[in-house]
Amino acid sequence: MQIDILTLFPEMFSGVLGQSILQKAAEKAAVNYNVVNFREYADNKHSTVDDYPYGGGAGMVLKPQPIFDAVAALKEKAKSSKPRVILLCPQGERYEQKKAEELANEEHLLFICGHYEGYDERIREHVVTDEISIGDYVLTGGELGAMVVIDSVVRLLPEVLGNQESHMKDSFSTGLLEHPHYTRPADFRGMKVPDTLLSGNHKLIEEWRNKEALRRTLLRRPDLLDKIELTAEQEKWLEEVKKDCE
Repeated sequence: MQIDILTLFPEMFSGVLGQSILQKAAEKAAVNYNVVNFREYADNKHSTVDDYPYGGGAGMVLKPQPIFDAVAALKEKAKSSKPRVILLCPQGERYEQKKAEELANEEHLLFICGHYEGYDERIREHVVTDEISIGDYVLTGGELGAMVVIDSVVRLLPEVLGNQESHMKDSFSTGLLEHPHYTRPADFRGMKVPDTLLSGNHKLIEEWRNKEALRRTLLRRPDLLDKIELTAEQEKWLEEVKKDCE
């Protein structure tokens, strides 16, 4: 996968892309990162990328020209692929795991990270394919949002995670929150691991995990249960969990 990032602050990405899973993904050639300062595409001698909004008002607005030209140059460089051009903004589609899974199937993602008051509307209308918001709050720029989306997408690429089943049982991937996890020691300061997980009975362990995922979802995010179709077995387990919680 090719990931291009248009930003006025490329140095913000060096630490994130050069560490942990994101770095390993690049080393495995699962992804190639290209961070571009779109100020370099400004067509004026002062490299200005923003201007006052028509009609007045507070703040500055990103001009269309640098973004249009930067995106055109990156598309020309790629040639063989048609990128999804993603704008990070509070007005965008609220980001969820299903969107991450959708984007992970693409060959080329291009992120536009804005600053200032906003974008010239023509950028949205003629350049962007997707608008994404990572939550109902406002940040100083799109960089942190882009990092969140990139991290969530890259970890889904084949061979990036050591265990390919890891992301398949993540919270939200199944429609439910993930079950609790435990590791050694079995008894830590009197706090013990559930006996089922120590039993060696894989069928009982899987049933316990399913029930606990349902329990955690019911208690923390009951709204998620309205969005998925449970199997008959899960319905039975959910009823048992509800009785336990009464």
